[in-house]
Order: sequence, then C-alpha cells, then structure tokens
Amino acid sequence: MNIQIIAVGKLKEGYLVQGIAEYVKRLGPYAKMQIVEVPDEKAPESMSAAEEAQVKQREGERILAKLHTDAYVVALAIDGKALSSEELARQLQDLATYGRGHVAFVIGGSLGLAPEVLARADLKLSFGRMTLPHQLMRLVLVEQVYRAFKIMRGEPYHK
Repeated sequence: MNIQIIAVGKLKEGYLVQGIAEYVKRLGPYAKMQIVEVPDEKAPESMSAAEEAQVKQREGERILAKLHTDAYVVALAIDGKALSSEELARQLQDLATYGRGHVAFVIGGSLGLAPEVLARADLKLSFGRMTLPHQLMRLVLVEQVYRAFKIMRGEPYHK
C-alpha cells in the first residue's frame, strides 16, 4: 500500500521531525510512506473572511496539484467522521482488499482546508473536536497509520 501525507507548511520542530521519521521507519515493512509538504500562504494575523478564503484557496490548489488521480483521499477535518484505531485499520484493510492501494491523507494549514479539497475527499476524518497544531497532527497521524497496520497484521503494539 502507498500512503501519502500531503501537509501545508514546513515542519520546523526537531522533536516532531524525529518522531515522524521513527514511525515512517517502522512503517517500512508494511507500506510505502511519502510525506509531501506544500508551502503555506503567508498571511497577516487578522484577515477578513474573503482574505481567509483566498489563503485556503491558494493552499488548496497546491494540495490538489499533488494528489494522484487514483488516490483515495482522506481529509483531516474537525467536522469529519471520528474513527477508532480499529476502525481506521478496517478502513485501510478494505481499501487494500478492493484495489485502492494509494491513500492520501491531507492536513490543511492553520485556517483549515479549502472547500475544493474537502469536495475531492473520499472521507473526512476527525481526530476529535479539539484544535491541534497542524505540525503535531502529522506525528499523530503517522503513529495512527502505523498502529492501523499493526492491528491489521495482529501484531503486538496496539493495546
């Protein structure tokens, strides 16, 4: 299975880079993982709704340009569907079983995802109603994908 994470912004914090690298390494026997960063749109602290929409649109265009046409797209969104780790594992297993071997997870910038990206998504996934820094979300997501593969294989790790 090919797993792609498309994320807005550059990861700067060393501890997050190290954590993500560790889980990507652990995923090696199970799946090919690719992390693609698209530039975030520079924006002032306070913006009008129109300016916010423009920022999301520009970031959205960059995201959409990186998606493979055959990818099953999972957009991370607060208002998405909440899945347990076991349910995520079943979802990935079903995708692999039915020939959807390319899964792209999308993490938006600080303002969220453009409507066009959400419309392209096959699944909107929520990790809860709390707002998390999008850089931290990458680490959480990679860990959950690793956990899902361990669950699928019936291997120890998930408790």
